[in-house]
Amino acid sequence: QVQLVESGGGLVQPGGSLRLSCAASVRTISIGWYRQAPGKERELVATITSGGITNYADSVKGRFIISRDNAKNTVYLQMNSLKSEDTAVYYCRCRDYQLALYWGQGTQVTVSL
Repeated sequence: QVQLVESGGGLVQPGGSLRLSCAASVRTISIGWYRQAPGKERELVATITSGGITNYADSVKGRFIISRDNAKNTVYLQMNSLKSEDTAVYYCRCRDYQLALYWGQGTQVTVSL
C-alpha cells in the first residue's frame, strides 16, 4: 500500500516561512502539493516531475519553491512571504510509474497574527 507522509505544517505570521515535506513509499513520476481552504475547492499549488520540471499556481509564483530528492522519494515545498490567503489544508499528491494517483492525509497551514 502506497503511503505519503506529510510534515511541516503549522501556524505562522504573515510574511513568515514554512517548509512542507512529503515522503512517498514508492518512486514517483510526479509529486506535488494541492491545498483546500474552507469553503473552496482543492487547487494546485505546485508539482514537480522526476526530471525536475516544475509547475506553480500563479498565486504562489515567486514565493514558493518546490524541490525533490529522488533518492528519498521526498518532495519539499518552501513557502516564503506567506499571506493569510495561503491558509488551507495542504495535501501531497503523487503519481507512480503505473500512473496511479495517491493523496496524503493533509497538513494544516495557518497564516495569522
